[in-house]
Amino acid sequence: MVQRNDTGMAQFILLGLSEELELQPLIFGLFLSMFLISMFGNLLIILTTISDSHLHTPIHFLLSNLSFVDICFISTTIPKMLQNIRTKSKVISYEGCITQMYFYILFVELENLILTVMSYDRFIAICHPLHYTVIMSPILCGLMVLVSWMMSALNSLVQSLLVLRLYFCSVLEIPHFFCDLKEVLRLACSDASLNNTVMYFAVGLFGAIPLAGICYSYSRIVSSICRISSAEGKYKAFSTCASHLSVASLFYCTGLGLYLSSTGTHSSHSSAIASVMYTVVTPMLNPFIYSLRNKDIKRALRRFFGVAAMKGPFVLGLRKCW
Repeated sequence: MVQRNDTGMAQFILLGLSEELELQPLIFGLFLSMFLISMFGNLLIILTTISDSHLHTPIHFLLSNLSFVDICFISTTIPKMLQNIRTKSKVISYEGCITQMYFYILFVELENLILTVMSYDRFIAICHPLHYTVIMSPILCGLMVLVSWMMSALNSLVQSLLVLRLYFCSVLEIPHFFCDLKEVLRLACSDASLNNTVMYFAVGLFGAIPLAGICYSYSRIVSSICRISSAEGKYKAFSTCASHLSVASLFYCTGLGLYLSSTGTHSSHSSAIASVMYTVVTPMLNPFIYSLRNKDIKRALRRFFGVAAMKGPFVLGLRKCW
């Protein structure tokens, strides 16, 4: 559909979730609402953890990083989709597609690694509570987050650079609402075997290994909880990791659904629908899960809104005095 230009660069066509014109306003309103809710919820988590000294702990430091990644994650794909619907244009430039693909891979891997670090934090908190403050020091937490950023950035950079070596045909329609790496590789006219090999290796390295680490951590956690004699003690121990377990389960279940949908008969359309759960719904639900299931966050939110409510009458009183 779109021809190469004189510089050899191409433009891609993002077909989106549906080509029916009457559904576009509904899709626009739905995704705009989810985008704003996700931005507000995750930003609120970040502001709450920063402003409340009771939340200056390793797990809440990691939670604020997870919320920041969720903001970046959803901002990578949804704004371009909304712009395409509003302007009734499905075109994305070659440079824009590569850039979007780079940041998408970066934040997917980063969320994966941060969830793994959070599972390690919960493992230390429940299985080695007396050594928790010594092991999970601010230096170690910062170092683990920094290493996660570096590994994710390196992986996404390698994947993006390998795409630059490919030649693409004249018909560049992506049956998706963003530039997904697998869909882009399908459009290549040149040999993409190296790209596919590196992609599946990265999936195993950054997907299977962290998942195995999370499963191991929770197997030890469950074993420790079962050794607790009182029911109240078991409930208290489980409640400390319930929020993270819910978020990690949501992330990996939607990721598994995305993988299974991509191997089906109608892989392109079903993969696009499954990606909505992975890229939009998950970042939107994460702050709600932590707000509802984490007592520390709930107390901090009450204090946060209480202070904001008290400042309102105070400011109005000052204005009346002036």
